[in-house]
Amino acid sequence: MDRHIINDNATLLEALGRLNSLSGEVMTLLAVNDNGVMTGTITDGDIRRNLLNGATLGSPVSNAMNRRFKYLQGDTVDVFHMRQCRQKGITLLPHLDSQGRVKHVYDLTMTRTVLPVSAILMAGGKGERLRPLTDSTPKPLLEIAGKAIIDYNIEALAAAGIDDITVTTRYLAEQIHAHFSTPVAGIQVKCVKEDIPMGTIGAASLVPRGRGDATIVMNSDLLTTISFEDMYLKHIDENADITIAAIPYVVSVPYAILATDGNQVSAIEEKPSYSYYANAGIYIISNELLDNLSPTGRTDATDLVAQAINSGKRVIYFPINGTWIDVGSPTDFKQAQDLMRHHHDLTK
Repeated sequence: MDRHIINDNATLLEALGRLNSLSGEVMTLLAVNDNGVMTGTITDGDIRRNLLNGATLGSPVSNAMNRRFKYLQGDTVDVFHMRQCRQKGITLLPHLDSQGRVKHVYDLTMTRTVLPVSAILMAGGKGERLRPLTDSTPKPLLEIAGKAIIDYNIEALAAAGIDDITVTTRYLAEQIHAHFSTPVAGIQVKCVKEDIPMGTIGAASLVPRGRGDATIVMNSDLLTTISFEDMYLKHIDENADITIAAIPYVVSVPYAILATDGNQVSAIEEKPSYSYYANAGIYIISNELLDNLSPTGRTDATDLVAQAINSGKRVIYFPINGTWIDVGSPTDFKQAQDLMRHHHDLTK
């Protein structure tokens, strides 16, 4: 953070030297006064314009800096304001304390947002449909394009500013624990092992609640380009208790279907298709609901959702606009490999 901060009494020559040292990073400095209160931002463009207006390299930064800068303030991050700043092309966003001092700096080229939630990845399954690949390797650690499947999800969560991530394990748990003994994407991922089978979401009861009022809970064996930010903003905007990520699913019937009323045929439709939304295995769940999970029993995600609906809780869905692959079968595994190989070819 200090690399981007300069005193507003420093000279423009000093500012140019500091900017030059940021090569490869966001080329913006945050100017502060002698009390550490932020007073502006400065770029090489600001300096160039100031010099053209008659300033010298010995002039102070305060002469050239932009005093109308965007920032965050408060104990928590305003996710909507942060997105607005990113959409306006702002690449370096300071978070100020109540006195206006810089307490954190966000590089929006690296961290797109900072969601005030923790995340739990469920990784206890045996991956039986992928045998023999999973006979000696847990499915989340199978590699796609040289990287473990679960690490793609860790990286996506980290890019959303989520740094409190826990993985729940059971089958070949020691391998997953060893995998996360070192940080992934800068995150020290925690692991919790189920002593008994707890269903598809029951192990979330073993994880202490993190920051915020909700938690992202997801399967660990997915490849997806879901926007966690968009999903979170919809969850908040809709005042939801559970938001379920969903994918379109089309069922095509290869026959002519009859619409009937008793014995009478009222219509006939040739080979119709029906569109549905299918559960994508990614949820945002209020911590209040997670706190009610039994730490000694089995709970599937469908059970939790059904209980929430029956008790009058607000359950909504969020359509995924992008890639989603559940790597559950050899065909899915090959499709994921082909997809990532194509992606790497495009980025060479």
